[in-house]
Amino acid sequence: MTTPAYPPKPVPGDRVAVISPSAALPGVLPLPYELGLERLRKEFGLEPVEYPATRRMGSTPQERADDIHAAFADPDVRAVMASIGGDDQITVLPLLDRELIRANPKPFFGYSDNTNLLAHLWNTGIVGYHGASVMCELGRPGAMDPLTAESVRAALFGSGEYELRPAERWRDVDRDWADPATFESEPETRPGTGWTWVNADRVVEGRSWGGCLEILAWLLMADREIPRDLSVHDGGVLFLETSEELPSGEEVFRVLRSMGERGLLRRFSALLMGRAKTWSFERPNSPAEGARYAAEQREAILRAMRAYAPDTTIVFDVDLGHTDPQIVIPYGGVIRVDGPARRITVTY
Repeated sequence: MTTPAYPPKPVPGDRVAVISPSAALPGVLPLPYELGLERLRKEFGLEPVEYPATRRMGSTPQERADDIHAAFADPDVRAVMASIGGDDQITVLPLLDRELIRANPKPFFGYSDNTNLLAHLWNTGIVGYHGASVMCELGRPGAMDPLTAESVRAALFGSGEYELRPAERWRDVDRDWADPATFESEPETRPGTGWTWVNADRVVEGRSWGGCLEILAWLLMADREIPRDLSVHDGGVLFLETSEELPSGEEVFRVLRSMGERGLLRRFSALLMGRAKTWSFERPNSPAEGARYAAEQREAILRAMRAYAPDTTIVFDVDLGHTDPQIVIPYGGVIRVDGPARRITVTY
């Protein structure tokens, strides 16, 4: 197993590929997408480059694989960023040319269904970046959240340590991307509640692995991009988060139980759990209902970890994944979890 290495970073003025490895929602909901492209240019000084399937809904897995190959192979493109997630990127994985990607390592940014490509890069020997999609984070109404923007900038251009900090304010409720009025103001936020620590009596430093829990469950079922030798994760940092599909606490427990039965959970010395997404258009929970949902998820995770990895350090409500603000997490990069000091540091 090749230890993931950090790819070279872009600098302002470089070209960055914008691809849709899952759903080509830029073709259906252009407002957040065009706003995200504008911010790439004006706020980050990067020139986005689109590919044939970026805006084409219904593109085949092969067409999306072709875009990934073209983006990584182009010597003038210095980073690759997903427009958004989706739900069928697992069908693209068998079509990827691992040697082509290995020969052209680049920073890739995405999350949710892009956990597929991030896991593929991990096994290819390339550190990826969990977070920062064009439509969600860069296309946020009103303005990018300052904490998100700071993290994205550090991950895009930096190569050193970056200390995470809990969001002072956060939001859970989404607004209609098809309505231009959505983009005239920033979304409403609520006060942050900080992180919750469990078994915080040690310092853990190791390489990260994980992503969106629902996508990891699919990868486990299909037996794709899961290392055969699980010892590569010994002493590492697992990070997980759940999506706007709002899986039940029992479903979350069952996925973690399966990971435990496979021998995965006990390998990691720390778990960072993203703040649970508790609202969706299909389930517009009140704040009280959302709090109950989050509490049920936390108890499900604790139940599984007590059974399979009782000594693991756990940090709940980290600003990663389907949340706003969002901090980019290096996928395969080094993370230090300092329990006694209550500090989390990533290396970009």
